[in-house]
Amino acid sequence: MKEGFYMRESVVAPKHKFFETTEGSNKSLDEVNGSIKVPKDAGFWRTLMTYTGPGVLIAVGYMDPGNWITSIAGGAQFKYSLLSVVLISSLIAMLLQSMAARLGIVTGKDLAQLTRENTSKRVGFGLWIITELAIMATDVAEIIGSGIALELLFKIPLVVGILITSADVLLLLVLMKLGFRKIEAIVATLVVVILGVFSYEVFLSGPQMSQLFAGYLPTTHIVTNKSMLYLALGIVGATVMPHDLYLGSSISQTRAVDRSDRKAVAKAIKFTTIDSNLQLTIAFIVNSLLLVLGAALFFGTHSTVGRFVDLFNALSNSSIVGAIASPVLSMLFAVALLSSGQSSTITGTLSGQIIMEGFIHLRMPMWAQRLLTRLLSVTPVLIFAIYYHGNEAKIENLLTFSQVFLSVALPFAIVPLVKYTSDKRLMGEFVNKAWVKYSAWIATVVLIGLNVYLIAQTLGIL
Repeated sequence: MKEGFYMRESVVAPKHKFFETTEGSNKSLDEVNGSIKVPKDAGFWRTLMTYTGPGVLIAVGYMDPGNWITSIAGGAQFKYSLLSVVLISSLIAMLLQSMAARLGIVTGKDLAQLTRENTSKRVGFGLWIITELAIMATDVAEIIGSGIALELLFKIPLVVGILITSADVLLLLVLMKLGFRKIEAIVATLVVVILGVFSYEVFLSGPQMSQLFAGYLPTTHIVTNKSMLYLALGIVGATVMPHDLYLGSSISQTRAVDRSDRKAVAKAIKFTTIDSNLQLTIAFIVNSLLLVLGAALFFGTHSTVGRFVDLFNALSNSSIVGAIASPVLSMLFAVALLSSGQSSTITGTLSGQIIMEGFIHLRMPMWAQRLLTRLLSVTPVLIFAIYYHGNEAKIENLLTFSQVFLSVALPFAIVPLVKYTSDKRLMGEFVNKAWVKYSAWIATVVLIGLNVYLIAQTLGIL
């Protein structure tokens, strides 16, 4: 068997055991790996359609309820100033996700598998803990967002809504039986709903366009202002999701690619990257719309700003948003919030499986794995919901903190990703180009520096 980016065939572990070791298996997400055939001599658009799908699953993680709260709060407090952070974060996300996809396509392994293979058992276990905590932080956003959406739509008490969202363990099990393309189509539909709702609402809010476009230019105030820096890092953490890098390196392998054919590998990389960038552009637009909506409705007002319930109420309150106020707008917002929370559960579930199998070589039934991670995630949210009953603002503070934690956890995924995709022995001719490698390292160093600075400020050292 050839070396370099040509990997040996995997051995599928038996399915009858509750816990299984995956040390003898190289396939990531074995049940869908290579399950979608790719036409060999099709034209550009037909080939692109075949590869379109994984980018949607990646992008939905970049517009989950965690993005909503940080972007809305950023617009409400600092108007359009943090649009530059949304733009830079989105560009970094495109760069990193293209690297993750290339890693999976070329090596036939995901980022978690390669990290475990190239680290000691102790280091690998530590990285697994950090990554699991990042997934829990993501789950916190999904749980709170979905719970509040149910409360807004159906008047279900928040605690009950949180418990209902915890039962979505059954959702992905049903979807997986329909086939991976069906999952991609369902998530894409939910993304269209989210994009449509916020495009309409921002259009009605009448943002100041000249100031809006000026907001995409970075300013030094973002670093010097502690509150702005905290929210900026929350936006970075909510936009560049650590678990999405593991997910991207895995689901890029759902298309059947002959790794012994360099042209087939190059084609797969090309079209997967196009798909990823197109979908992440939609995520960038959604996050920008959220921040603009927060700025248009809340900046300069005396309202409690930047929270789901506040925005829901504001959209039907003419004293806040003027003539555009309508109960229909409020309900559309809640529907979009529920769509976001539920679609994000899919990426969380798949990422949890990838990380557990890759880092600790443990495979367990998806329902058991999802139930375990959901119980771990829902416990702190339930405690907060019960303790702060009736005070959604306090509960949503937990959501903002979770997004900052994601930013802190991000370097632990970026560093291995950049390292492996820059390794010519592993990637062969598909190794990172110089500008890609150095851009990724610069982004990593800057992010680590900002995190250290924020922590030092918080502790009073600076």
